[in-house]
Amino acid sequence: MTTAVAAPFRFFSLQVVRTRRLGPSLVRVTFAGPDLLAFHSDGRDQSLSLFLPHPGQSEPAIPIELGDGWWQAWRELPDDVRAVMRSYTLRELRRDAHGHTGEIDIDFVLHGVQPGSAGQAGPASRWAARAAAGDRVVLLGPAVADNRAIRFRPPRDTDLVLVWGDETALPAVSAIVESLPAGTRARVWLEVRDAGDIQDLTTEADAEITWLVRDRTGVSGSPESPLALQAIREAQLPSAERPYVWIAGESGCVKALRRHFVGERGVDRRRVTFVGYWREGLSEEQLREAE
Repeated sequence: MTTAVAAPFRFFSLQVVRTRRLGPSLVRVTFAGPDLLAFHSDGRDQSLSLFLPHPGQSEPAIPIELGDGWWQAWRELPDDVRAVMRSYTLRELRRDAHGHTGEIDIDFVLHGVQPGSAGQAGPASRWAARAAAGDRVVLLGPAVADNRAIRFRPPRDTDLVLVWGDETALPAVSAIVESLPAGTRARVWLEVRDAGDIQDLTTEADAEITWLVRDRTGVSGSPESPLALQAIREAQLPSAERPYVWIAGESGCVKALRRHFVGERGVDRRRVTFVGYWREGLSEEQLREAE
């Protein structure tokens, strides 16, 4: 059933093992399956594509037997049949005694699921909120440890790491911070919608982590967000000759922060990695069409 797509990526048929609520807006889903024997990644912000079933389907509908032609074949399926595809970053992988990947964790943001939430829950949020052991999904992920879907690549001469992310980037930021070696200087800003979503992060690095909690009535991740821009503009950063910046989350806010670091802080644009995980007001399908 599993077919290589375009090296180094392939499809993985997985099942939910367990779920754990991390906070009011976050749930962690753990996946496993024999296919994970071929899953390899050394990245801390490894991007993945997850295919989810519609309500009433036992598994996601995706023509993975078509190999390289899967994208067009998937697009041609009826809207109410075609698997829901969403992009995520890997939170953690755990290997067995033989060094093979045994389980992976993916953290989901539950937009619109909580009682009284503004806006309507999307299909991925609805799926994650009710996910249970045995639920089946398909993952498009890496079969090669070092692959192009890994973005966090600080140059070897980096003397200061600067990181910002909203809740959609929280899994990647958490993994990045935890991986930083002793002696690394880092300043990290994490923006979440609820104080209950704040997590304890452990690192050997000399890292200062600032959590920014948005007003519940505020616009999530707006490029005009006063939290990220104001907090970072006011920050007194350690002196550094070769800083590296990694910023990810809502695309408008990411672009504004990149302008700040390059234009106001004078960071070499070649040392800035910026990734728009989502765009305010657009679903992932609409974002793909816009691009």
